[in-house]
Amino acid sequence: MFDIIWSGLSSIFRYIFILLIYLFMFGIIRLIFLDIKGIKNKEVRGDTYLKLINRKDSLPFKVDEFYSLVSDVSIGRSRNNKIIIKDPYISKQHAQIIKNRDEYYLEDLSSANGTYVNGEQITNAVKLMNGDTIQVGRVNFLFVIEQ
Repeated sequence: MFDIIWSGLSSIFRYIFILLIYLFMFGIIRLIFLDIKGIKNKEVRGDTYLKLINRKDSLPFKVDEFYSLVSDVSIGRSRNNKIIIKDPYISKQHAQIIKNRDEYYLEDLSSANGTYVNGEQITNAVKLMNGDTIQVGRVNFLFVIEQ
């Protein structure tokens, strides 16, 4: 009698264990799917964008991997900017990227720590070229024009 009960319980536990393994695998597949879906949703919309060069996890503040440049864009700590970065080394109104026809220009807005293009501090508006690096505070971006 005891053997029959033990055999029945053993079968039930075996099926429960298999069910838990399937649920665990389903959860992992679901997380992978949501992660890939999130990456696709954050993809750049448009041909021109800023791509973060820094490792996101090395920065103590939130910054996105990509920023689309479909129109004029201001960069700074203030909520009035289109690109808001809470880096203490970035001014409230730090810099702006201006689109004029199909050309883009970067202008420093008298920021405290300056704006750099390809390692050189800018004082006037500078025309951006594909592949230029832009540094504001501790953040480095790559200016990309896809063709």
